[in-house]
Amino acid sequence: MSIPKAKDRESLKKPQPAKANGAVRAKPRVRRPKTLYTPAEIHEIFRRFSVQRPEPKGELEHVNAFTLLVAVVLSAQATDAGVNKATRPLFAIADTPEKMLALGEEKLGEYIRTIGLWRAKAKNVIALCEALIRDHGGKVPDDREELVKLPGVGRKTANVVLNMAFGQHTMAVDTHIFRIGNRIGLAPGKTPEQVEAELVRIIPQEYMRHAHHWLILHGRYVCKARKPECEKCVIADLCKYKDKTTSIPAPLVPIEPLEAAQ
Repeated sequence: MSIPKAKDRESLKKPQPAKANGAVRAKPRVRRPKTLYTPAEIHEIFRRFSVQRPEPKGELEHVNAFTLLVAVVLSAQATDAGVNKATRPLFAIADTPEKMLALGEEKLGEYIRTIGLWRAKAKNVIALCEALIRDHGGKVPDDREELVKLPGVGRKTANVVLNMAFGQHTMAVDTHIFRIGNRIGLAPGKTPEQVEAELVRIIPQEYMRHAHHWLILHGRYVCKARKPECEKCVIADLCKYKDKTTSIPAPLVPIEPLEAAQ
């Protein structure tokens, strides 16, 4: 038996990609992790949220779509309570892009000085106002692609505005929703975009309008980061989180048979 040459021996060590019609076969797509819940369980989870909070409200104070957009931009790395304290007097005198632009960056900075990163945020808000006036006639666009073009506006901010100001079925994944999606296996994902895509896929359309707020409020007040308060949880008996902090209590809202949601 002949001994392969050095080059041939090297080729034997490394698996060669399979070819079809002379082209390298594409690598198989890696499947993203899916929800751990059945459609019936998901329906019941959000039904209970809807009973608990029939009309959930965001905690950022605003008077119109523009002030909502500004408030969300200012809320990055800041608490809603801290933003509200700064924006109450601000929005009383500047509730349109034109009025905010007339206020100017320096004066705006005086109003939001208590908010983290206020210098950069003041600059962004003024640039945001200029863009709204120049490109949208002073109106907040109801389109995600247009919103994310605005200074200081990312996908999460755009989704909040589209949901709250325009009633669109969007899912803004903040730290609370990202934590819940992964902790309880509702929408596992390594990135906010993956968690968002899975939630949009699985949540029944009848609940999408308020799902964003239900999940945020649940994460803020019950399924907390350091110590979730499972004894207060309305979905504790359905939850698949393996490290619950207490034995499963009786549900705090009326239970609907799961087969009824199938």
